[in-house]
Amino acid sequence: MTSADDDPMVRPFMLTGGRTTPMHEGLRIETQLRAAPAALSAPLRFESRRIVELCQRPQSVADLSAALAAPLGVVRVIVGDLITEGYVRIEEQPDEFSTSLIERIRDRVRAL
Repeated sequence: MTSADDDPMVRPFMLTGGRTTPMHEGLRIETQLRAAPAALSAPLRFESRRIVELCQRPQSVADLSAALAAPLGVVRVIVGDLITEGYVRIEEQPDEFSTSLIERIRDRVRAL
């Protein structure tokens, strides 16, 4: 019988190659992202592959962080790399956010 304590933990700095600053500036927790059409066939691994899979429909940085159970800073670095490589793009951002979107982001951040 295994428990969550038996699962090996990967340190956040291992996921980002030790980097703490994203290659793409301006990624806020509410930034909506979508995968490029050809991204699923790209040779991506681990968290990058999972982000592309999740971003087949728009996802916020906070949603991705919660889905991956990874710190926001780590997700921003990985997403920044994916944007730079052309696998993920930033969706058009509205000037104002709906109450439901704000509540969903709040709930996802709390889940962390």
